[in-house]
Amino acid sequence: MKIVLRNLTKRFPNRNKKEGGFVTAVNNFDFEIPDGKLVGLLGPSGCGKSTALNLISGLEKPTEGKIFFGEDDVTGLPPEKRGVGLVFQNYALYPHLTVRQNILFPLQNLRGTERPSKEKMEELALEAARMVQIEAYMERRPSELSGGQQQRVAIARALVKRPRVLLLDEPLSNLDARLRLQTREEIRRIQRETGITTIFVTHDQEEAMSICDLIVVMKDGMEQQIGAPQEVYDRPVNLFVAKFLGTPAVSVFEGEVREEKLYIGGNIPVLDVPGVADRPVTAAIRPEGFVPDTVGTLFCVLNRIEIMGRDTSVIATNSHCLNELNTLRAIVDTEEIDEGRMPGSNIISFRLKPNKTHLFDPVTEERIPFGAVPAAAKKTAVPAAAKKTTAPHLPDPVTEERIPFGKELSEKKKSVKHHEG
Repeated sequence: MKIVLRNLTKRFPNRNKKEGGFVTAVNNFDFEIPDGKLVGLLGPSGCGKSTALNLISGLEKPTEGKIFFGEDDVTGLPPEKRGVGLVFQNYALYPHLTVRQNILFPLQNLRGTERPSKEKMEELALEAARMVQIEAYMERRPSELSGGQQQRVAIARALVKRPRVLLLDEPLSNLDARLRLQTREEIRRIQRETGITTIFVTHDQEEAMSICDLIVVMKDGMEQQIGAPQEVYDRPVNLFVAKFLGTPAVSVFEGEVREEKLYIGGNIPVLDVPGVADRPVTAAIRPEGFVPDTVGTLFCVLNRIEIMGRDTSVIATNSHCLNELNTLRAIVDTEEIDEGRMPGSNIISFRLKPNKTHLFDPVTEERIPFGAVPAAAKKTAVPAAAKKTTAPHLPDPVTEERIPFGKELSEKKKSVKHHEG
C-alpha cells in the first residue's frame, strides 16, 4: 500500500498561555512512501516523528494537508477504518489476558461482515503467532514473558487483522541491547514475509539504518533528507544530517578553500577539493575518514588510544575542531596507528579520505559538493603481499581455547626451550 503525504501540517496550542499562539509539530510534510517498503522516521526527541505517525494512523487530525493510502483519501477516516496496525513502545498488552486472547482481541472487536467466525479467528491468531515465533506461549500471560516476547505479542496483535499499513512507534526502546538487535531483525524478517508497508519511528540511527529501505531524517517538524540509509550517510544534504547520522559522530572543523584545496589551520592543504571556489567552509569528517600517515597534513595532539574489540579509536585534539573540547575521534586499523605518530612526541598526522569528508556552507549549513580527487593525488596502493594481516583464530573444539600456529607457535616453542634450559 503506497502512502502519500501532501503538505501535512500539525499545530498544537502553546502550553505557555502567556506566550500564546501555536507550536508546529509537523511542518509541511510532503513525501511518498512506496508500496511494500520499510521506512524509518528518524530524528532527535521532539522532532515530530511520533506526531507524523499519529497523523498517518488517524489518532491525530492534521491542521492542514492530506493523507492518501493508495488512491484513497483517508484524511477524515477514524483509525479503525484505515486498516492500520499499531505497535507502541510500551507494548500495551492486557495483563489479565493470555497471549492468545491478546492476539484475538482486535478480531473480536470487529463488527458486521468484517467479523470472522470463531474458527477463522483461531486460525488467524495462530498464523500471526507463528509468524513472530511465539506459538509455544499462547496460554501464558504477559507477566510470564520476557520483554522481547511481549513485543512479539504486540506485533502479532497488530498483524492479525492483516492491516494495509503497519506502524511501529519506537518499539525497541524498552529492550536491552541484545534483545533490541534480535527483535529488529525479527521486524525486518516479518516485514519482508508479509510485504506490508511499514513505518518505523525511532531516534536510534543504528536501528533505522540497519533494517529500513528508506529513512526520513527529521528536525523541528520538517524533513531534512529522504533516501536509502547508506546514501543519506554518504551524501548528507546539510550539516545537521551529517552530525546526526553516524556513531561516533563526525568531527567538525573550521576550514577554508583556496585554489581547490582544503586548509584546516596553517598553510598546508589537507585535501584536494576540485570544483570548489575560494571560500570559508565547515568540514565534517567521518571517524573512518582519518588515516594515520606520516605524509598526512592534518596534525593533531594524541590524547589516547582505545582498543575495543574490532575497533581501534584514536582520540586527539586540534584547535580548529569545533567538537566539544576540540576533540576528534578516528576509527583506524590497529596496524596503522604508529604510521602517523611523530617519533618522540605526542603529535599524530592524518591524511583524509575524500569520500568521508564533507564540506558545508558555514551560514546555511548546506552541503558543498566537490569532484573526485585526481588519480595522481591518490596514495599509491600497497601491494597485497606487503599488507599486514591479522592472524585468524583456531579454537580447540573441546576446550575452546586458542590454538597457536605459524610464527606464534615457533616463538612459543623457543620460549619453552629457553625456560627448560
